[in-house]
Amino acid sequence: MVNLKIDDKKVKVPEGTTVMEAAASMGIRIPSLCYLKEINEIAACRICLVELVGKDKLITSCNNVVQEGMEIYTNSPKVRSARRTNIQLLLSQHDSRCAICERSGNCNLQQISNDMGIVSNPFPDDWNVEPWPADFPLVRHSQKCIRCMRCVQVCDKVQGVGVWDIANTGGRTTIGVSGIRKIEQSDCVLCGQCVTHCPVAALHAREDWQQVIDAMADPEKITVVQIAPAVRTAWAEGLGIPREKATVGRLVAALRRLGFDYVFDTTFSADLTIMEEGSEFLARFDEIRESGKPMFTSCCPGWVRFVKSQYPDMVEQLSTAKSPQQMFGTIAKTYYAKLLNVDPKKIYCVSIMPCVAKKHEAAIPVMNDGGAGPDVDCVLTTRELARMIRADRIMVEALESEEFDLPLGVGTGAGVIFGSTGGVMEAALRSAYYLISGKNPAPDSFRIIREPEGWREGEFNMAGTKVKVAVVSGLANTRKLIEALRHGEARYDFVEVMACPGGCVGGGGQPIHDGEELAELRSQYLYELDQESPIRFSHENPAITQLYQDFLEKPMSHKAHELLHTDHEAWQMGR
Repeated sequence: MVNLKIDDKKVKVPEGTTVMEAAASMGIRIPSLCYLKEINEIAACRICLVELVGKDKLITSCNNVVQEGMEIYTNSPKVRSARRTNIQLLLSQHDSRCAICERSGNCNLQQISNDMGIVSNPFPDDWNVEPWPADFPLVRHSQKCIRCMRCVQVCDKVQGVGVWDIANTGGRTTIGVSGIRKIEQSDCVLCGQCVTHCPVAALHAREDWQQVIDAMADPEKITVVQIAPAVRTAWAEGLGIPREKATVGRLVAALRRLGFDYVFDTTFSADLTIMEEGSEFLARFDEIRESGKPMFTSCCPGWVRFVKSQYPDMVEQLSTAKSPQQMFGTIAKTYYAKLLNVDPKKIYCVSIMPCVAKKHEAAIPVMNDGGAGPDVDCVLTTRELARMIRADRIMVEALESEEFDLPLGVGTGAGVIFGSTGGVMEAALRSAYYLISGKNPAPDSFRIIREPEGWREGEFNMAGTKVKVAVVSGLANTRKLIEALRHGEARYDFVEVMACPGGCVGGGGQPIHDGEELAELRSQYLYELDQESPIRFSHENPAITQLYQDFLEKPMSHKAHELLHTDHEAWQMGR
């Protein structure tokens, strides 16, 4: 243990503790903008400065470890002056029009500036606007970048993709796409982890919600909306509503108040995905065993973009099943249009997703099989949903719970857990066991793959046949798994991959809480909903059974394949 003083108070902390961590253990919060534990500890922002007695220059607290006998002052006059100057310098290089910024009210730079009482700046504005494609799902505002390096480090260390890098030197130093490329030419998978870790709004998802407002105002359009499983875990975080009041029923009510004609649940099409993907796995099982090459899930568009750019020879191992989002869009514009007896072109299909890559996925031409333009017309993030609710001044806590519309609003516990890493695999195994044996397993038989590690595996006896599976989240972990497969160090039959750490619950479209990782907490909530669900198997969803009887015939039928499956090799990354 190390003994030191911080602000004249004695403290004892373990060796290797940073000054910032030692101060935090005493309830002293030292501000910072760039720091991310074990990811970005480079003291780039110079806001976490403290005074060390006996040393003329101030030191950074985020990357200096404690030493025996240290005396630290966290808010001496010298520290206050330096921090204030550094913040003002950052503000001079940052577009500070906060009232029209996506992160206003949830911006670390704004918060620190307000806390320091900065209402004027002696330094002149010195920022420039660099061009960026308006239609790309990920948007960069160069004039807001504070060069904290978080995006660079997260993309490199957590995701292993390396899209961002430092450009230029000295006072002209900035962040740009690595390799001096345009973003469309890069390997960006659109996971959005750079967005959720940016302390300002230099990076954010493309805003599309005005299109939805326009569609709802058009009397010729029927607006239908689907809610992804992971959205229900986080939608109210940005509204300041506690989880016990942020029920799914209130979310449904809020969406109807916004003006949507029909409100549906993506867990319906998650169940449909399980029926198709699980059946496909069984159909390909002999081929998988003979080749030694596993089948990969395909519901995460970030992962699909990753494998297409990094391991194109493995694209053929992806399940051909569309994601739940795209299956829903197709069914809405075919089956549901028939139920309503309307022209499919009148249906305007909106998805609310925890994801940035879903915006790209909806625009892939080969995903549009409903015969009425895009199967999914517009994708909104969870953050965009919260802004729509705020814009209409809806008092969510005062709303009475309402039910999803039928039949596309019926989902199971298996569909709900799609939002968590391991959930797709667990749901698939529940139904695969039934399809093999004709009997249901205990719903929690496969819970071993729920463990939070980035890469985990399990072997299960499926009515006499042993099936080895793996679950991985985060693309750096995914690369390790793929390399192990390539070198013969691992062998699996079925692999679930989610691009974002923790799965969709930690997606790049979820509410941002700077310095906090809430994926595990959100995931626990999904499994609680699964436990409470009256139906926990996708194959027991009565609306899915009816869909097959009335429209699709059976899983993997010609019609099901035509509408619910896709060719992952038929499109290019830049599109």
